[in-house]
Amino acid sequence: MSRVVVLGAGVSGHTAASFARKWLGRDHEVVVVSPKPTYNWIPSNIWVGVGLLPKRKVVFELAPTYRRAGITFHQAKAKTLRPDGTNGDPRPFVTIEHTGGAKAGQSEDLHYDYLINATGPRLNFDATDGLGPTKGNSLSVCTEDHAEEAAKHFQEKIERMKRGERQRFVVGTGHGTCTCQGAAFEYIVNLEFELRHHKVRDLADIVWISNEYELGDFGMGGMHIRRGGYITPSKIFTESLFAERGLDWITRAHVAKVEKGRVHYRNLEGEEHETPFDFAMLLPPFSGVGLAAQDANGDDITSKVFAPNGFMKVDANYEAKPYEEWLAADWPRTYQNPDYRNLFAVGIAFAPPHPISRPRKAPDGTPIFPTPPRTGMPSAMIGKAVARNVVGMIRGADGPHHTASMAEMGAACVASAGANPFAGTAASMTVFPIVPDFETYPEYGRDIDNTFGEIGLAGHWIKILLHHLFLYKARMNPLWHLIPE
Repeated sequence: MSRVVVLGAGVSGHTAASFARKWLGRDHEVVVVSPKPTYNWIPSNIWVGVGLLPKRKVVFELAPTYRRAGITFHQAKAKTLRPDGTNGDPRPFVTIEHTGGAKAGQSEDLHYDYLINATGPRLNFDATDGLGPTKGNSLSVCTEDHAEEAAKHFQEKIERMKRGERQRFVVGTGHGTCTCQGAAFEYIVNLEFELRHHKVRDLADIVWISNEYELGDFGMGGMHIRRGGYITPSKIFTESLFAERGLDWITRAHVAKVEKGRVHYRNLEGEEHETPFDFAMLLPPFSGVGLAAQDANGDDITSKVFAPNGFMKVDANYEAKPYEEWLAADWPRTYQNPDYRNLFAVGIAFAPPHPISRPRKAPDGTPIFPTPPRTGMPSAMIGKAVARNVVGMIRGADGPHHTASMAEMGAACVASAGANPFAGTAASMTVFPIVPDFETYPEYGRDIDNTFGEIGLAGHWIKILLHHLFLYKARMNPLWHLIPE
């Protein structure tokens, strides 16, 4: 019998575990380790954050789902990887610390034959002084609890505006190296839509602040889309959208400090600025969760298994070289660790070889550019491919043969821009490939025939449908596997 251990139950980890369980016979064991007892469909946190959905609509308990599917579940946090086992026992294991249930607070060594690291990111609010909802002065929608808290503050601001008080909203990224601009983008346009719905838009100043060099970068270096018979840069697409909604924007910004009611930021020219706010939703940068690694002697080998940012090294080209020399081929294809054939990383947990957007720094050396997005559809596709490879290797394959390179796959995104069945809109976009390949597509780095974007009511209906479909799939209800990633 083989045991497959999956660390994390987000999109990539849950996908990997679900398919591994489906494809493996019951003679093999699939184990999921996650510090939270619930699954959160994160894309819909945006709607929770503006008060359109209660958080119970975007989460469900994992234990009953896994029990029904035949997956062993530990509510626990992974602490240390021992890929060489110990001198007395060469079987690899991971040390976990239980965070819930009867074993809460206890540590356990969990042996594995194959391990899939899907731990996702640590929300690094500490990277910016005063950032975050817990110890800082800003809000977030990164978790369902954060989004619920944001909704309470948003409703309070709406009530103030209904009493005639002018309010200033600042939304965007809270550090110079943030990713996930897309989540902040969805939030700001939904916030603006709701203010119009409540008939208080005239009393609101809404400002976007971002580390993007220009609007529409989204950590992908921007893109060119076919729209209305023309090739349009995403910069123009996004600027038009913001201008139509009366949104101001600040780009090329590193948020250095968030005081109560005031954001301090530095731009690429090295200038120091500040902007006031009554309500601020600023996303944090990501880092690895702090998983350590030791060899058979107990000596630290964390730097061997993980990159300096805490994400796991996989089959990518991590050679340092100028931006102009980066290649699509640098990106991983199988997500297998180069030193341990039974160790994989998926979703945000794998270390990207380099940014997609051009790296830039302020005169003092402060980096101000987006780091690569690795969420949503690509994350699920990677999780599924890795599960297929693990199953194949258990059945005798000599290595991973299924690939899911972000430089060889496309992605579809439906970004909500206002939730209403009759007046709502969403931006529907496809991009191929996600990582530009200028060797294959010299002009734009992408296939223009398969990269396009539109905004309209139909996109909102699709967004609603996807919300229900993907939660149905995540619950592993009948025929769940027929729903595409």
